Amino acid sequence: MELIDSLRGGLIVSCQAYPGEPMRNPETMAQIGLAAQYGGARAIRCQGLADIMAMKTRVSIPVIGLWKEGDEGVYITPTLRHAQACISAGADIVAIDATRRPRPDGRTYHDTVKALHDMGAVVMADCGSYEDAAQAVDAGTDIISTTLAGYTPDRPKTKGPDMELLREVLAEFNGVPVICEGRIHTPDQLAQVMAAGAWAAVVGTAITHPTSITSWFVDALQDDAK
Repeated sequence: MELIDSLRGGLIVSCQAYPGEPMRNPETMAQIGLAAQYGGARAIRCQGLADIMAMKTRVSIPVIGLWKEGDEGVYITPTLRHAQACISAGADIVAIDATRRPRPDGRTYHDTVKALHDMGAVVMADCGSYEDAAQAVDAGTDIISTTLAGYTPDRPKTKGPDMELLREVLAEFNGVPVICEGRIHTPDQLAQVMAAGAWAAVVGTAITHPTSITSWFVDALQDDAK
């Protein structure tokens, strides 16, 4: 598929702000997305219907859309309704929770993917474990991602990207586009995941979250003062 092929070997930038933050504004996120495009990003990942719509008016690269509802359990595009809304808002690819946890609307993961494929959608599976990835592949999901590694009980949270999971998924599901996402904070880490064979990589916090980036530098000052 041309859309998925366009991501291969490239950087996807996640433009998201948390509730209550100064940058939690669709137009602000869209401007950051455009800046990322100027820098060479192959695609943008963003959250919320307003952000998806704003992003589509600014960037000319693909938009991966999701809709977060809540902050625990299945909350990344948790139901078919959420996914359909993201597509209606203009998302070129819709990212959904691909864990084996119960979904709020009672549908199985397989049923959700089938319904989305029936309407012509391209689906990205946000996985937290090898077992999640296996389920996503079995359901025929278009793209597999390590987004939730370390954020579910299945795996410990690694300091950087979960290289062990990435290599395990790549080895088992050869030929399936596997994207590495989660805690890629430096260009060297990005190079490592691409060298391991990732189809593409998502970087968010290290590029688009100034509060976190500032805190890293402040922490370094405090460490030096000890």
